[in-house]
Amino acid sequence: MNDSEQPIILIVDDNPTNLKVLSGAIADSGWEILVATDGESAIEQAEYAKPDLILLDVMMPGIDGFETCNQFKHNPATHEIPIIFMTALSDTVNKVKGLSLGAVDYITKPFQTEEVLARVNVHLKMHFLKQQLARQKDDLEIRVEQRTEELQTALSELQESQLQLVQTEKMSALGELVAGVAHEINNPVSFIDGNLEFLEENTSDIIKHLRLYQNHYPNPESEILKNAEDIELDILIEDMPQIISSMKIGVERIGNISNSLRSFSRTDSKSKVACNIHEGIDSTLMILKHRLKASNKRPEIQVVKDYAELPLVYCYSGQLNQVFMNIISNSIDALDEYNSQFSYEEKKQNPHNISITTKYDLNSDTVTIHFKDNGPGIPDNILKSIFQQFFTTKSVGKGTGLGLSISRQIIEEKHQGELSCSSSPGEGTEFTIKLPVE
Repeated sequence: MNDSEQPIILIVDDNPTNLKVLSGAIADSGWEILVATDGESAIEQAEYAKPDLILLDVMMPGIDGFETCNQFKHNPATHEIPIIFMTALSDTVNKVKGLSLGAVDYITKPFQTEEVLARVNVHLKMHFLKQQLARQKDDLEIRVEQRTEELQTALSELQESQLQLVQTEKMSALGELVAGVAHEINNPVSFIDGNLEFLEENTSDIIKHLRLYQNHYPNPESEILKNAEDIELDILIEDMPQIISSMKIGVERIGNISNSLRSFSRTDSKSKVACNIHEGIDSTLMILKHRLKASNKRPEIQVVKDYAELPLVYCYSGQLNQVFMNIISNSIDALDEYNSQFSYEEKKQNPHNISITTKYDLNSDTVTIHFKDNGPGIPDNILKSIFQQFFTTKSVGKGTGLGLSISRQIIEEKHQGELSCSSSPGEGTEFTIKLPVE
């Protein structure tokens, strides 16, 4: 629409009587008026004033209405303006010619004022609706691009943070890092989520409005139909809600990851607090998800969970989550190292998994957690040393030898529980944690 508050109608006719009648009727309807008596002056005015609709006479001195329309449609400044022809030529050939040049409608002289106003009103509304939809589409594409970039940035930061979490075993630094990342992720996610709600509501309103027009005007002119086909209007209407829905799913997933990070890095107080053990395990698995999923080197490592109904356990949840992290990470490392000697097809035929089982013993009021993999197992001469400080079988730079040692200290000294490991070559490895509920 032009910069004026009211629509501007350009009337092009060399007949003063027609100009007077049409100008009066259009002015009474509250629209602004521009007039031209020939094609040349009409082109100049249209380029300058950017009218919202043109009523164009066919038979004029100089260049006729057909050529004037042709020039309008080949001028980037005016090609989107809807044009309605006014002519005494009622034969089909001339009507087809006008419509093929880009006109949206025809009014046959002598015309009825009411008909002219009705047609002008319909085409103005359709023109404005088209402009509004185009702006909404452009705005949505920009927003989608911006949000996608923000999501990709957030995911990249998250993946980097996850890698840092896996590589470090310094408890206090780990908790501060993860909590900070979760906070930084949560801010843009909340912003994106709020804007998506706004986009979803407004896009729905626009589509409903457009459908309403389609219902009331089911048989528009060929130019309108062609334009709808060119912009793939039906596909656009169908895809917009799906795009927004996909973005909302993506935001929800990042929110879940952020919540898992916060749960994992929960700052421990000086005293134990009641915690959900399954929530701690699940948040740890979420952080390690990128290491479990399939790659070009191996299929996905499946995690099989068999959770019993557990009471809340009084513990230092951040420290306990670090134990879960160390145990599961070691299983993944062992499976990856073992997998390196087999082809991808062999790995597919014998997929690896990590099973996690929880149990509650009412008599002893203890919770037991089993982490078992189906990897190569641990030889006896190594098994007896795995809980010793600085003992590691990993290459330099890939392990400190502190993970399991610290894990046993957390379980046995901080929680008065037990951490043990059983394994045999070829039979896999199982870590067992026993914790008192209180």
